[in-house]
Amino acid sequence: MSTLSERILGAPAGEYVDRNVDRAYVHDGTGVLTLEAWKNMGSKGLCDPSRLSVLFDHIVPANNSTTATLQHELREFAKSSFLHFFDIGEGICHQCMSEGVVRPGEVVVGADSHSCTLGAFGAFATGVGATDMAAIWLTGETWFRVPESIGIRLDGNLSDAAEAKDIALTYVSRLGMDGGSYKALEFTGNGIRRLTMDDRLVLCNLAVETGAKAGMLYADSITTDYLARYGQSAEPQVQEPCRYVQELAIDLADVVPLVAVPPRVDTVKPVHDLAGLPVDQVFVGTCTNGRYSDLARFARAVKGNRVAVRTIVVPASRQVLWEAAKTGVLTDIIEAGCTIGTPGCGPCLGAHMGVLGEGEVCLSTANRNFKNRMGVGGEIYLASVATAAATALEGEITEPGVP
Repeated sequence: MSTLSERILGAPAGEYVDRNVDRAYVHDGTGVLTLEAWKNMGSKGLCDPSRLSVLFDHIVPANNSTTATLQHELREFAKSSFLHFFDIGEGICHQCMSEGVVRPGEVVVGADSHSCTLGAFGAFATGVGATDMAAIWLTGETWFRVPESIGIRLDGNLSDAAEAKDIALTYVSRLGMDGGSYKALEFTGNGIRRLTMDDRLVLCNLAVETGAKAGMLYADSITTDYLARYGQSAEPQVQEPCRYVQELAIDLADVVPLVAVPPRVDTVKPVHDLAGLPVDQVFVGTCTNGRYSDLARFARAVKGNRVAVRTIVVPASRQVLWEAAKTGVLTDIIEAGCTIGTPGCGPCLGAHMGVLGEGEVCLSTANRNFKNRMGVGGEIYLASVATAAATALEGEITEPGVP
């Protein structure tokens, strides 16, 4: 019997396989590098443009003329080559690909480390570098060493103010930042049935923070119902008995609101232990927590109040922004004194739209808190949307209340 990654890749763990890629995508940063590598390989055409996507999300709008010129070249190439192209404001690559594009059983490769997010659909989704992506553009395939798998069993229900982000920080802290190196993390257990697709995307998003090749869930009725809303049909995947190289059990009732302390994602503490630490900025968004459910939850928490520090909220996609506008969620966030950014990655990578100054502290719903990531000399604490909302209102790290 096989693990999910073995089943999709068609070989047991440890073997090397060549596989056709069902979906391949780049963003404005890695796309520039991929285009250059593709040209150096002879520019001998594209395998199948219908499988290839270019999404502008990292530095949009462009922050200077150099960036704008590079984006112009990539934009013109994508349009003239008939690739699927998502221009400024369409959203974060992983989120756009989650909106009715990726389906169970597919092999999905993105030129970004958080491409593992899409394993939430029962796909084998992973990140590659620009040179590997250029080869995929040419041939439509790539090679893998089939990863061994770590089973992460989730049982029970979340309690109090804990969220999927807190589950993710829990497993990252227990595995460590290299504990999943070149493994596939498979999430199973009865607790999965009570997690939405948005929750599942959060779980898989942080898989790479353990060094994992992929994070994966088996597609079930929640998956198929979600895809049906986009007009996509899919079949559930039945888990087979299989062998994991390591197993981790998490009782969701024991999960509490957590904060990852800089500069490591695996160094976590209960929010309670850090309560009162002043912050200069709160950032809500990214491919981890910028979905509509996140914005709606944040809006409920801040509605009728005013944030105490600068608070930047960036929807993960245009669709998220549109839904937030239609439902009044956006109004509640703006009335609370928050700033809304263009759908995309925003300040996450420290390029623009919220860079930290020397000595400044940010409470962020993102997935990385490495030294200097959001600005030289700035410090990043990672937490859930609920913790971000409570912190924004108080101006210091604050334990969220029970919703």
